[in-house]
Amino acid sequence: MNFFLTNPYIDVALRSLAVYLFMLIAIRLTGKKELSQLNTTDVVLILLISNAVQNAMVGANTSLSGGLLAAGVLFLANYLLKKVMFKNKKLRNIISEHPEILIHDGIVNTEILDKLGISHDEIKEAMREHGVDKLTDVKLAMLEIDGNISIISGDAQKLQQTQHKRKKIHKTLGSLNS
Repeated sequence: MNFFLTNPYIDVALRSLAVYLFMLIAIRLTGKKELSQLNTTDVVLILLISNAVQNAMVGANTSLSGGLLAAGVLFLANYLLKKVMFKNKKLRNIISEHPEILIHDGIVNTEILDKLGISHDEIKEAMREHGVDKLTDVKLAMLEIDGNISIISGDAQKLQQTQHKRKKIHKTLGSLNS
């Protein structure tokens, strides 16, 4: 046991794992589903956090081998977590989100829109990108797990293969029928 406490490389590996787990939990608790939902301030925050936790991962070991070990541990942890999530539905449900129905048969789910911070303007933009003019023409609108808003029209001629990426998530919800 003393070997684990005094070995600088095992120390770097354990510190890196601790930071990785902290970051996963922090991002999940802030309500971000995917990176496509990150806005400019979120990206800046992540860059600053990465700089802030660098010393927490490598400690006094600022050598090239210490940095490469920390990066390797992070890649390995991420790879293993994805493998485990693929096989374990319960863990996948804890870490990942699910698609959300925004509009069904022209009826807007305002509760979900409020929860997700999706505005009237965003829904209208996604509808235009999919060639849909009116809410009543929307058979189904979904917020996909990758941050895209998919819209299926009841009109077969208006079906398009375009995607709408969510760019902003903190807009005020306006009247959806204007």
